Amino acid sequence: MSYKIPLFDLNFDKEEEQAVTEVIRSKWISSGPRTSALEEKFAGMLEAKEAVALTNCTVSLHLAMKLLGIGPGDEVICPSLTFVATCNAIRYVNAVPVFADVKSLEDLTMDPEDIERKITPKTRAIVVMHYAGFPCRMDRIMELAGQYNLHVIEDACHGPLSEYKGKKLGTIGDMGCFSFFSNKNISTGEGGMLVTNRQELAERARLLRSHGMTSMSYDRSRGHSTSYDVVDLGYNYRMDDIRASIGLVQLDKLRSDIGRRAELRDVYLDGLKDVEGITVPFAQSDAVVSNYIFTIVLNDSTAVKRDALRNKLAEAGIQTSVHYPAVHRFSIYREYSSHLPLSEYLTDNLITLPMYSSLKEDDIHYIVANLKRLLYD
Repeated sequence: MSYKIPLFDLNFDKEEEQAVTEVIRSKWISSGPRTSALEEKFAGMLEAKEAVALTNCTVSLHLAMKLLGIGPGDEVICPSLTFVATCNAIRYVNAVPVFADVKSLEDLTMDPEDIERKITPKTRAIVVMHYAGFPCRMDRIMELAGQYNLHVIEDACHGPLSEYKGKKLGTIGDMGCFSFFSNKNISTGEGGMLVTNRQELAERARLLRSHGMTSMSYDRSRGHSTSYDVVDLGYNYRMDDIRASIGLVQLDKLRSDIGRRAELRDVYLDGLKDVEGITVPFAQSDAVVSNYIFTIVLNDSTAVKRDALRNKLAEAGIQTSVHYPAVHRFSIYREYSSHLPLSEYLTDNLITLPMYSSLKEDDIHYIVANLKRLLYD
């Protein structure tokens, strides 16, 4: 189906094309100098000590679990209102996901008080997800981590350059994980980054991303090494230089992209401020955020009503989505399910509206006008 206003539009132009062409002409397309340059640039922008480029955010989350020693039988508190990869990474190391609810319909990040209620002697870590780029209450969460001797992993896939009290998201906990999937603020098609301020964790991450080998192909091609040892059971989690070259261009665009998204969010907020029957999450937030997505919540509604409204918006040429189906409702996670009333209401009554830097203000006016018409019919 073709939409008048799509949910997302890729922020690519001739700069990305040129970057890819240059890599191809260099005759080195796997992990090499562009990957290293992307790591250095990303770490600098986040004011982090270390950044490790990887194939995607899912493997970043997996490596974070491995590096922090989380394993069979350990409990890890996580959100259910997230993409399933956040929780899959817990299962990859045979740990147990323990789902915590969100704070409120206005704040879709994890509730620190529910996190504390879920802590047991088996709890080893907390995985937070900064929804839409808006920060979790990291002061309280880090306080809980210190009190109960827990690790904190930040799923910051929504929040490159988002901040919490002057600190970049992904740099507050033990490790931060970022996504460069095709619809993210930074897109390389597939790709991710692991960020940490602990050098020993970064060094082991680099080892594990390439089969546990003591040197990589690019090192050997430059004569820095003629042989290698395998000292750990690693994986093939490397990013290639083609994607890294795209990432470098995308990083140059990131601040302007985020600035434009903030302007567009204000247009949405102004248009929706007097609309009855909906809640706009984070409407009162003044945090510096990426505004990865823009969501609304239908009040006193049901999944049937929400889906009917989405269908009518589609008929008007407006593409929408749902971020996200609650993970604890998926068949594979039913054995770990718990009662999460807010997450369950949200997953049935939330609508994700179009948000991207090339979205026009007139498009938002059109979306808002159709929402009002359909809500008041």
